[in-house]
Amino acid sequence: MKYVKLSQTDDLMPTLGLGTWQAPPDVIETTVYKALELGYRHIDTAFNYNNEEAIGSAIKKWINDGKGARRDLFITTKLPHVGNRASDVKTFLDLQLSRLQMDYVDLYLIHVPFGFHCDPETLTPRIKHNGDYDLDMETNHITTWKKMEECQKAGLIRNLGLSNFNEKQIEKIIKSATLKPQVLQVELHAYFQQLDLRKFCAENNIVVTAYAPLGSPGAKDHFVNKYNYSPDAFPDLLGHPDVKEIAEKHGKTTAQVLLHFLVNQKIVVIPKSTSENRLKENFQIYDFELSPPEVNRLKKLDKGENGRIFNFLFWKGVEKHPEYPFQLCAVDVTKA
Repeated sequence: MKYVKLSQTDDLMPTLGLGTWQAPPDVIETTVYKALELGYRHIDTAFNYNNEEAIGSAIKKWINDGKGARRDLFITTKLPHVGNRASDVKTFLDLQLSRLQMDYVDLYLIHVPFGFHCDPETLTPRIKHNGDYDLDMETNHITTWKKMEECQKAGLIRNLGLSNFNEKQIEKIIKSATLKPQVLQVELHAYFQQLDLRKFCAENNIVVTAYAPLGSPGAKDHFVNKYNYSPDAFPDLLGHPDVKEIAEKHGKTTAQVLLHFLVNQKIVVIPKSTSENRLKENFQIYDFELSPPEVNRLKKLDKGENGRIFNFLFWKGVEKHPEYPFQLCAVDVTKA
C-alpha cells in the first residue's frame, strides 16, 4: 500500500504525498522540511502554485543537513496552462528545475488539457477586455507530449503524466506516444470516485493520483467571490456521519479513513496541510484495515459527476476551449 510501481520505468511512487496548492512560500518551506522529517518522500507542486522555489529550498536544506538524498524523494511538478504548447515545454521545465534547484523531476504532468496565451512579463494568462481569458485555441497535446518525451530522454524528467484530462484526450496521446502516460492526476474523493476513468486507467497501466482526496475543505475560502463558484459546491466529507462512525470504530480521524479508503485501492493521495499535527495524522493511514461492509458504505457515498468540485469555470470563458475536458458539467456550474 505504501508504493505503486510506475509502468515502463518501474519507479516506485509513494501512495501518500504532500499536496502544496494554496500554500504560500513562507509557510510551505517550513512545512515541506517538517514533512520530510516526519517521513514524507513524495512532494507534489506545480508552476501555478507559485511555491517551487520555497519547496526547492526546503529540500536542499534537508539534504544539506544530512537527513537524506535526492534519490530518496519523489518530486512532481506540472507544465502550466500558459506553457501548454511544444515550443514552451523546455522553457518552463528549465525554469522549474532552476526554482526547485534540481537536475530532474520524478514526474512531470501537463497540468490541464487547455492552454492560455501567456503574458511574458508575469507568466500568467492574458485576459481580454471582456474579462474572458485569452485562450490558445491551437493547443496540441501530441506535439506537447513529444517534446516532453524528448526531455525525459535527456534525463530532465523520469516519468510523464497528465492532469485533469478526460478519457478521449488520454487515449489520443496513448496512440501517438512512445512513452505512454504513466500517471493521471484528477480530482477524486468519496463523493467523486471516478469509477469509469479509473477502469480506463487500470486497463492502460496508468496510476491514478487523487487531488482533493478529502473534498478540499480549505478551498471553500479560496474560492469566495470567484466567478462561477458557490460555497455549496464544497462538501463536508470530514463531517459525514458514515465517515465519522467508521473513524470512531477504528480510533482514527475521518481524514485518515478517507485517505486509507483510497490508498487501499492503489490510488495515490496528496492531501495538503501546513499543520504539523495533521501532517502526522495523514501519515498514519497504513496501520488499520477497513472491513468490506465499511468499504461498501464509503463506496456508496459516490455522487458521480454531481460530486465534482473543480470544473475550472473560474477561468472565465474556458469552456469555449476545444480541449475543455468536462463538457457535461459546463452548464450547471454551482451544483453541489
